[in-house]
Amino acid sequence: MRWLGAGLVLLVLLLQSRLWLGDGSIPAVWQLGQTLQAQKNQNAELDERNRALAADVADLRQGVEGIEERARRELGMIGEDETFYRVIDQNAR
Repeated sequence: MRWLGAGLVLLVLLLQSRLWLGDGSIPAVWQLGQTLQAQKNQNAELDERNRALAADVADLRQGVEGIEERARRELGMIGEDETFYRVIDQNAR
């Protein structure tokens, strides 16, 4: 009878070890849950960035105004009928 009790205790310990240690254990599943949540947050940020880029592409494909705006902002270009004035601040020196 003692051997049966000892065997059952050993069996329970072996089964519990699989639950708490190794692959598929409770801590491993908890860590995977945290990793999954971080990946979902990153995906949400990237989706927002992709939406903004898609809006820029659609704006550039629609007409000349989007291209002109981008050229002015990023390249400092001016139109043919415009005059460029450079203002130098004397206090900045």
